[in-house]
Amino acid sequence: MARREVLHCTLQALFVAMALASLYGVICVSCENEYISAVGDPGMRLDGLRLAIEAWNQCNEVGEETPNMGSPRAADCYDIYKASPQQGENRCSLCNSMPYMLVHRVTEEENRLGLGQPFLGGQQEAFDNVDRYAAEKELYLGNKCQVEDTPNPWQFWMIMLKNGNMDTYAAKCPNNGLKVGPYGPDSRFPCFGKGCMNQPLIYHNYTTLEGPKLKGSFYGSWNLDVESNENISYYSVTWEKELGKGSWIFHHVLRTSVKYPWLMLYFRADATTGFSGGYHYSTRGMLKIIPESPNFKVKFTLNVIRGGGSGSQFYLLDIGSCWKNNGQPCDGDVTSDVTRYSEMILNPDTPSWCNPNDAKLCPPYHTFPNGIRVHRNDTARFPYEAYHMYCSPGNAEFAESPNIVCDPYSNPQPQEILQILPHPVWGDYGYPTRKGDGWIGDPRTWELDVGRLSQSLYFYQDPGTPPARRQWTSVDLGTEIYKDPNQVAEWTVSDFNILVPKKY
Repeated sequence: MARREVLHCTLQALFVAMALASLYGVICVSCENEYISAVGDPGMRLDGLRLAIEAWNQCNEVGEETPNMGSPRAADCYDIYKASPQQGENRCSLCNSMPYMLVHRVTEEENRLGLGQPFLGGQQEAFDNVDRYAAEKELYLGNKCQVEDTPNPWQFWMIMLKNGNMDTYAAKCPNNGLKVGPYGPDSRFPCFGKGCMNQPLIYHNYTTLEGPKLKGSFYGSWNLDVESNENISYYSVTWEKELGKGSWIFHHVLRTSVKYPWLMLYFRADATTGFSGGYHYSTRGMLKIIPESPNFKVKFTLNVIRGGGSGSQFYLLDIGSCWKNNGQPCDGDVTSDVTRYSEMILNPDTPSWCNPNDAKLCPPYHTFPNGIRVHRNDTARFPYEAYHMYCSPGNAEFAESPNIVCDPYSNPQPQEILQILPHPVWGDYGYPTRKGDGWIGDPRTWELDVGRLSQSLYFYQDPGTPPARRQWTSVDLGTEIYKDPNQVAEWTVSDFNILVPKKY
């Protein structure tokens, strides 16, 4: 066969292959370039919802249950069934009037389980420990909601609430993983007095089918002593989906108050087993595959309706992991484990605290997409305005000076935080390049090369130790309204997905 004919046949075969691949939603020149979803519900399209809610105090513990609320864990998980058609007239009048049925897997009694109440599979020693009880309850709810899948089963999307108040005289939070006694006062932490670290009220409207719409909600307040709806803290997450079509739309609202000025509300995809970012208990979640740098992407649609004020550290994306300073994976030892966070703050009111005149709030290095690394002392090339702030772990023995240490109380173990801002240096990864991108009035569908970006970011490690595997056991978005009372944030999220190479 002539060379021209061979070339023609080869091109024709390639064209046919690409057409078939396009038909099935995949174009794969090399299988290494083909991606699959790491979450159990890719793009939030399953009618049978799997959703849970958790609440924490300042140091990611429970501390004390709210009266009549039970342990602060609850779930809304159900299967949806379609009535089978019957032969003959009027053989199934109920089927005609109720063509679909929702069968919930978790009862209200189970959602209200609290300290001292046993449940199947729970560890006896956890039933009288308020912190352990919540962790065990999450595992129990996860078992009720679990979906068998390949390569691993999965349980639910997670809504996370957190109260930033801390009573320093109560001595409930460790300092870099080490227990400390009462102390104070401490102006870093808001607290109106005894009981300020309380868990919120959690109310639940179970998902129902209203015509063609599936709808449900969680909502409540941290204010336990008032009846008026004015000037109190408040949160709500409502979800809605058209049966058989499109994505779930999760609508979030968070309001701070004078008593509770520091509150957090996140929508999370967490590990289905092992530790999630920020915890030292085994958790449950949506990640049937743990994404690892540099090979994963995150897609979602975000519409910010209200921003939450200048103190709202609204995270376009927040990724959390845990590894020790010597690069080894975490094992539950809160004195040597270190939570690592990277957060892109979308709020255009958030300033860059990293600056050339005072570099202690900058990471020691910035790495550009082409691999070139510049030190923070290189004032001509270091992109200071791309960073809000960096803080090093409290147990880092060789942290480069000058530096600041991360808040030692807000995680059970030491933590390291790197917060970035919209800037042209992040554009190569699909992140916003200008302040205001994706903010109020600019809803967008994002496709972020989170794996490649997270591989390039600076995280502390002891000199001479093997590089840690950067496996991100939590991928979330939402807001942390930081010590700013009477502010309201509101946003919707849909189409959420995490993509990893098929080889995983």
